[in-house]
Amino acid sequence: MKGEGKMGFFKSKMKWVGLLGIFLSVFSLFTHFLLARYTEGGVSQYQASITIFSWRPIFENSDLSPNSPLYRRLWGPVRQLQFLHPQANPGGDYAAPILQTTGFVFVRIRGGFHEIRNSICDVVVIARLLNATLVIPEILSTTSSKGISSEFKSFAYLYNEDQFIAALAKDVTIVKTLPKNLKGARRTKKIPMFRVSSSASPYFYLHNVLPVLNKHSVVELVISDGGCLQTLLPPNLEEYQRLRCRVAFHALTFRQEVKELATKILNRLRARRRPFIAYYPGMTRDALAYYGCGELFQDVHTQLIQHRRSWMIKRGIIKGNLSVNSAEQRLNGSCPLMPEEIGILLRAYGYSWDTIIYISGGEVFGGQKKLIPLHGMFENIVDRTFLSTGWELSALYGQEANLVDEYPKTRPFFKEEMRRDSWKTSGPRPRPLPPPPARPKYPYNMEGWWGWVAESDNEPESTVMELRMNAHKLLWEAIDYTICVEADVFVPGFDRDGMGRPNFASLVMGHRLYQSAAFKTYRLDRREVVKLLEETRDHLYEANHTWITSVRRHMRKALVEGLAHDSTKSKLQSFLSHPLPECSCSRRGPTETSFHASSPSTQSQVEASLGVTHRCPAWMKGERISQSRDEREEDLDENDSSSSAFFFRRSVGSHGDGDIHNKEDTQMEDQEELEGAER
Repeated sequence: MKGEGKMGFFKSKMKWVGLLGIFLSVFSLFTHFLLARYTEGGVSQYQASITIFSWRPIFENSDLSPNSPLYRRLWGPVRQLQFLHPQANPGGDYAAPILQTTGFVFVRIRGGFHEIRNSICDVVVIARLLNATLVIPEILSTTSSKGISSEFKSFAYLYNEDQFIAALAKDVTIVKTLPKNLKGARRTKKIPMFRVSSSASPYFYLHNVLPVLNKHSVVELVISDGGCLQTLLPPNLEEYQRLRCRVAFHALTFRQEVKELATKILNRLRARRRPFIAYYPGMTRDALAYYGCGELFQDVHTQLIQHRRSWMIKRGIIKGNLSVNSAEQRLNGSCPLMPEEIGILLRAYGYSWDTIIYISGGEVFGGQKKLIPLHGMFENIVDRTFLSTGWELSALYGQEANLVDEYPKTRPFFKEEMRRDSWKTSGPRPRPLPPPPARPKYPYNMEGWWGWVAESDNEPESTVMELRMNAHKLLWEAIDYTICVEADVFVPGFDRDGMGRPNFASLVMGHRLYQSAAFKTYRLDRREVVKLLEETRDHLYEANHTWITSVRRHMRKALVEGLAHDSTKSKLQSFLSHPLPECSCSRRGPTETSFHASSPSTQSQVEASLGVTHRCPAWMKGERISQSRDEREEDLDENDSSSSAFFFRRSVGSHGDGDIHNKEDTQMEDQEELEGAER
């Protein structure tokens, strides 16, 4: 009895301890949420800070020394471009804007992220050219009628208005709204309007727009062509090209919430102190339709692409046939490189399976199945959804109305109504059974649902939810843009949009060329890449040394020689895709000679090919750019024999032969490069 009493007392004591522990746990959680509720950060930031991300990077070798030859070959700067330095400051004779302007220029911009960015740079130049006051441009895809939050007003939904005005104070007078006496004229549509194209010349604005502006004190420009001023300007207007650079690379900063989330994602990418690759697939429906690449899919996506191509032909966007040989287009380099092909190139060049790859640009047209081969070659593939929480993304949007119950009801088709009416009036019984109930019609605005292709020739109109999603995509692309510009390596799969013009990837490459030209950016020649891939189509995953050497040679050339293609093709349609030589200067003195005087790829020849003649001011010149043994080591990768047939091998856990072979390959590669450098 005495033992039973002690045991009962012990059990009761344990119960009280357990209850006390539960109470303290609940109290602790309540306190944390209470503090988060009444602090500036709010619950969303608290939840984001304690969220456990599903992404856990896996690395084969955690010690990747920046001083190793392999690291310099894969991640090091492009030494032939280290002499370039950003220089967009105006010249000495550049005058400040005159206070007494000719009137107001009000602008409405329609388009995607890269089209908006190009157009804003153009309108600032036009305002300077006309000596007009610029009203903050209105971005049509971010107006309140598209279902977005009322907290933001068009331009401010994406960019920082105050920074935009302050950064350009010495260039253009900018105001947030029209004066009260002109707002009424705008509501009644009494403001003179011009629909301008991207090929409009300065002559057009000076002889057609300026007289109207002087007469009415205000004009409205409607831009839907991805720009409103020709890309190449006369030599006497070179200061206006630098103004474009100041707008794009300094004045156009994203609003604070976007910048903070992009910085968080960057920090999470670099948390393991490993470099990463940013990859932009460029596989959009419009681009695939414009270039006739629909047959590369052979599924429902082909129908979607052909439907869009037919729509483009009817509206005169495309002058050609509906049916196009997609295989020939691919061989000509007119189609995007598939994610699998990009993965093969990266593995052949030497990037290991544990390389971190950030996929930008949103959902790849064709579905996630197009990314499966890339996932099979690289373990650490992520995007913004992996590295952010729902709370963090929703914080960008602000308070939005719930549109779940506002979807339009799908009306049954006319033939189905006829069948039901005929059954009801089909005479006396026995009658045939009524038609089976129609299958459920899902809302067309559900992402990834394209059921209308099999039921109708007409694509349904965009719903409010889809319009809201388009506005959200601008914010997503702003985050991706920031990460791609800051990435250690950038690889574009395609650099053209659905109108045949430079796209998001081209803007990123132009920004990287301006801000950090020596960062590795692979400007691949798709025609040459496809030719290389076709040479070993049946043995892509068991490529021989000769083929790997050819791939590496092409990728090395793409780092520098790809700039020549951009200067002759991309720059003709978008100045921001190649802002050289107007917005750069050379840090190399005129009397300095390169290390390899007889080499065909010296800095002098690169400088001459890029047309950079401006010398940087003395305060910009840092340490002298040296070319030594490190640069000679970079030329050895073409003859590296460490990668043999099965260069897609991957170690499995801590056992098996794969880990041993991979480490041996790495050691052989480093040793061969060191020996070659000593020779």
